Amino acid sequence: MRQIIRIVLSVFFVAVAARVTIDVPIPNSNIPISGQSLAVMLACIFLRPWEAFTAMSLYLLLGVLGLPVFADGDSGIAKLWGGSGGFLYGFVIVGFFISMLGENGWRASFMKALSAMLFATILLLFIGNAHLAYKYGWSQALEYGFYPFWKGGLVKALLGAGLVVLIERLRR
Repeated sequence: MRQIIRIVLSVFFVAVAARVTIDVPIPNSNIPISGQSLAVMLACIFLRPWEAFTAMSLYLLLGVLGLPVFADGDSGIAKLWGGSGGFLYGFVIVGFFISMLGENGWRASFMKALSAMLFATILLLFIGNAHLAYKYGWSQALEYGFYPFWKGGLVKALLGAGLVVLIERLRR
């Protein structure tokens, strides 16, 4: 029962964080900066790998089925084929990845948590940009999905690492 509660709370946390968005002023990109990636990393670093995979898969499924859980309250299967699709399905992979790091002691210190957050950010940017490159080519992929997001990714990684250490201290 505790595992189900952790999974449901994680999905809810990511859905709420998706409402925190900043529009990127790039024509045709339609990919906002949101709190989703930070929430995915924060939630999943504390979950077991199968819980993280289940939570992020459920999040994706709920969005595809029409619940307004994606950035700006968006939903639908079309979001997976659009510009942000790679980032969305990347959450499943990144969530699983960072949960494995969390289980293996990467929450123990700020530097380890920061490394986990940075690795997860790089992985998510790679998946998101690979999807964009498939759709538009690498030049536009970098313009739409990397340049506007890498600095925010660093900030989220720093913030996430600090929160991980704080949560770990509070848990003890």
